[in-house]
Amino acid sequence: MITDATERVPPKEKWRATLRRGRSIDNRQLKKDLTGISKFLSLVLRHKPEAIGLTLDEFGWAKIDELLACSEQNGRFISRELLNQVVSINDKQRFAISEDLKRIRASQGHSLPVDLGLKPILPPDVLYHGTAHRFLDSILEHGILKRNREYVYLSPDAATASKVGSRHGPPVIIRIRAGEMHGQGAEFYRSENGVWLTEFVPQAYIDRDEEY
Repeated sequence: MITDATERVPPKEKWRATLRRGRSIDNRQLKKDLTGISKFLSLVLRHKPEAIGLTLDEFGWAKIDELLACSEQNGRFISRELLNQVVSINDKQRFAISEDLKRIRASQGHSLPVDLGLKPILPPDVLYHGTAHRFLDSILEHGILKRNREYVYLSPDAATASKVGSRHGPPVIIRIRAGEMHGQGAEFYRSENGVWLTEFVPQAYIDRDEEY
């Protein structure tokens, strides 16, 4: 059974009993539940599917029926309705459901080797990266490394980069001269949810932008 720090989803019996009594679920509780499910999905679809006995194919897809069953076996009841809500209302579109509605995968962010089927495309002249102050010196010296991820993740605008960087404290926004990088042979990709991906950003193409 998973014991990570993500929020717990109400057990199936409690959830169904609430619905049988005809009581509406508090909006704040529902938001909390959906956030917990999103964190849980990020864990098992990006990093540790084996934690619940789930299998991903080479393209990162999991069968939805299997995901829901494995989740319940590990103490997390997720209805199909809740799963659909998490996918549809997530402002970062972290997850995608296949056209046949039978499979789900994370749009990007994997530490597992998966083939997202992305093709190299021409990037805009400038992309952005949001980070925390404590990482800035290392980035300016060594560039932006993918570390344990498949790619370095870049944002299309400073506002989005600021939201990403604020997860680590007051953000610092870095401008990436992506057009110049591409001209020197670097390949760029864009995920289904609009995140730009590349293997490595050398310090020579980095400019500190501003703090938000």
